[in-house]
Amino acid sequence: MADIILFALFSTRRQDEICRIEWASLDSRNRSVVVPNMKNPMGTAGNNRVVYLTDEAWSIIQRQPKCDERIFPYNSKSVGTRFHAYCQFLGIKDLRFHDLRHECISWLFECGWDIPRVASVSGHQSWSMLQRYTHISRQEPHDKYRGWSWRPVSTE
Repeated sequence: MADIILFALFSTRRQDEICRIEWASLDSRNRSVVVPNMKNPMGTAGNNRVVYLTDEAWSIIQRQPKCDERIFPYNSKSVGTRFHAYCQFLGIKDLRFHDLRHECISWLFECGWDIPRVASVSGHQSWSMLQRYTHISRQEPHDKYRGWSWRPVSTE
């Protein structure tokens, strides 16, 4: 569960997307992955999208055992239930799994990434859709996760 939460935090992926991505859809040369049936505003199926992975997300994928065609072979509803139970146990109120997506997008902007680069990770097709996740300020780029002991480090 820790790797799923960290992957969400550093990839912008939703819980159901995490549980659907497959080893065969990874592109190691470009550090990207095809996310099958990515959610879209039109609600249509078959919206397979290539998204790029942050170094941290790539590192998490590399340490997963290959025991299934899926990288994270879990039921997404079970992931959501477990996440909610952990939050309750820790006394964290009002935190949803989707908030990890918001946090990652905000973090990428805080690190100084531009809109197209953030969108290449998040999968957003337009600035208007991406904008609701961002709270751009005038502060200098900074990485609040630098030195964080839970931050995945690439071994490549």
